[in-house]
Amino acid sequence: MRRVLGLLMAAAVTVGISWWLAGLPGEVLISVAGLVVETRSGIAVLAAVLLLAVLFIAMWLLLAVLHIPRNLRRWRARRRRDTGDAAVTTALVTLAAAEPDAARAAARRARDLLGDTPQTLLLDAEANRLAGRDGEAAAIYRRMESREDAAFLGLRGLFRQAMAREDWAAAAAIAGRAAKARPGGAWLREERLALAARIGDWEQAQGLAEPGPPRLAFATAAAQAAASPDRVLVLAKRAWKLERGFTPAALIYAAALRSAGREGKAQSVLAEAWREFPHPALAESALAPLTDTMARMAAATKLGAGAAEHGETHFLLAHTALDAGLTGEARRHIAAARAAGLAQKRLFLLIAALEAAEHGGAAAGQAAQRDALLQAAAAEPDPAWHCDACGTAHPEWHPACPACHAAGRLRWGGPPRVALPAG
Repeated sequence: MRRVLGLLMAAAVTVGISWWLAGLPGEVLISVAGLVVETRSGIAVLAAVLLLAVLFIAMWLLLAVLHIPRNLRRWRARRRRDTGDAAVTTALVTLAAAEPDAARAAARRARDLLGDTPQTLLLDAEANRLAGRDGEAAAIYRRMESREDAAFLGLRGLFRQAMAREDWAAAAAIAGRAAKARPGGAWLREERLALAARIGDWEQAQGLAEPGPPRLAFATAAAQAAASPDRVLVLAKRAWKLERGFTPAALIYAAALRSAGREGKAQSVLAEAWREFPHPALAESALAPLTDTMARMAAATKLGAGAAEHGETHFLLAHTALDAGLTGEARRHIAAARAAGLAQKRLFLLIAALEAAEHGGAAAGQAAQRDALLQAAAAEPDPAWHCDACGTAHPEWHPACPACHAAGRLRWGGPPRVALPAG
């Protein structure tokens, strides 16, 4: 309705202007090559307007004809681009659906239509990788690496291939080139960290890790792997300061101090670590220089003073008391350890040893030993290093779980609880 009203108003205005022009006073005389034209002013103005309109339309038609080839090329390019975009979408969908043959066909068609752009090259490489054509995928990734606008994408693909075939040297070299192509990328940082952990480059892993358990684990491993005693001492101190109650770091630092002739400082480090988190290996290291059983008992008492009520302290004192022949003291600490919640196999084996030492071959002693051994068979397992990512137990600490490669996830204690499915 509005359009009709607009047309009517435009027609009315045109008629009005034409009527006004036709009524203009005066006459116009035009003489061209002996031809004389005489008319009224209004008619002349209308004729001039019509002539200009005709010239404009003629010029427009001429330009339209001249631009036909260019417009045809544009139409063909637009059609080609639209078809190529559709091929890109098809390639993405088939890649997501894990259909390698369809993905390769769509990616190849996209390259044919759109040319070798970073997007089409990446799609073709990923489609070939999905199809198991690693050689073809690698060739495309290398081609991308040679282009400034796609270098990082190509390097990322080559890095993933090297990691998949466990070619750590090639992966490290590619990671270095990728870091130059795109410094500070979060993905590259994480991948370089994983690679450093896999190849045991603990100092690099420490530098790449965020603050937390993984960095602590890598710092400790770096100290453990250092070649020179001076370097071990520096790195071990750094790791121990990150968390003074972390047993592996404390053990390495104490050993480095002991090698440097600083026994007093080594004992101080072990005592502080025991106060934070009592661990049997700390006691073993602290008592290692001593052979006399009474001296070991005194040293254990001094070490355990920082966590006097902990079950691990009572177990240590019971063990050293039994070795020193102090069976009454050993029995008292065994009872205290049980009261503190320690009910593991090692405790009942210690009870059996205590009964044997106290009663020898007497019938009562033998019965008590059998009872303790039966309880040991049914008791909780002794503590160990467990990965809280996969649950695997390890007799020794590792910076990354040997089973699942999770970094900084080994914890000392009993096996982790497994949540049962509801139902």
